[in-house]
Amino acid sequence: MKGVILSIAPDVQIVDITHGISSQNVEEAAFVLKRVYSYFPEGTIHVVVVDPGVGSERAALAVRTKKYTFLAPDNGVLKYVFDDHAEAEVFRVTNRAIFLERVSRTFHGRDVFAPVAAHLSRGMKVEEVGERFSEYVRGEVRKPVIESQEISGEIIYIDKFGNGITNIGEVLLVGRNVLRVQIGSTAVHGLSQTYLDVPVGSPLALIGSGGTLELSVHRGSGKERLGFRVGDPVAVVLK
Repeated sequence: MKGVILSIAPDVQIVDITHGISSQNVEEAAFVLKRVYSYFPEGTIHVVVVDPGVGSERAALAVRTKKYTFLAPDNGVLKYVFDDHAEAEVFRVTNRAIFLERVSRTFHGRDVFAPVAAHLSRGMKVEEVGERFSEYVRGEVRKPVIESQEISGEIIYIDKFGNGITNIGEVLLVGRNVLRVQIGSTAVHGLSQTYLDVPVGSPLALIGSGGTLELSVHRGSGKERLGFRVGDPVAVVLK
């Protein structure tokens, strides 16, 4: 992919976000993209190639927001982009003249997304890569449920340290007294500010760098110690 991009746009700057997404894990890719894309400069073209449906009839998308362009398969991997940007314009990539001459059934990242990204970086308009498209897969963004004495959410991502990242944002906890955070049979009392607030090996709940509630173990793996998985429910009980 880099070779294709540089062959078309030799002066472009390529930044790898990650090659660590679990194979075919669209949900994981969607989350990682959500956490990083807004830190890039305006005009960045984000290319996402986590594509279990490669070679099928699924669409290739070019999505334009106020600051960025996203190229990705039509499989829900851009769901947080759509959720964050009501102004997003969606195009189906159909201009085969800018694909590689031979498009394989198994590597659209190289043969479709990379050359399209390169041409866009050289000034091609999104309107030139295809037509407007409304039948795309938006994807479901699961929101926490807020009640008077409890906020119910879930684990949406587990990082390499075994921290369980939830969909419960910090803004929902501001000004509230947290009695405990419940995950399975484990109750974590209150919120910590840092990992050092609890003894080594103890579980804790804190607001992570992404601005959402996380469940962790000091110098350990929350996933291993607490046994949670993506999709497991998390409850914040309020005083």
